[in-house]
Amino acid sequence: MPRSERSPLLLAGLLAAAGVAHFAAPRQFDAIIPRALPGPPRAWTYGSGAVELALAAGIAAPRTRAATAKAAAAFFVGVFPAHVQMAVDWRDRPAPLRAAALARLPLQLPLVLWARGVARNGEGRS
Repeated sequence: MPRSERSPLLLAGLLAAAGVAHFAAPRQFDAIIPRALPGPPRAWTYGSGAVELALAAGIAAPRTRAATAKAAAAFFVGVFPAHVQMAVDWRDRPAPLRAAALARLPLQLPLVLWARGVARNGEGRS
């Protein structure tokens, strides 16, 4: 299978794994929900996990791939504040954990670009 055909499936797999993790280990996600958001953090954790699972399914299906990949790019931008919250909250943690929290910030850009590339390659296919 050529790389361009694997890319959407890899992105779908990443999103599916992240979505499952939100339900399997919600406490770690609850902790990074920005406090400015209304309602309980667990609702946001489960909601974002459900969105990730839906995005994974939409990207895996060729008919919905382009539109869903665009939505995934927007989602990656939308969850960036949670990563910022994590970096702020973890500034007093041991150096390896602080580094991991900070490293997540620039990783959002490649995810956005990956999703946009999947969207671009998926347009016009059925």
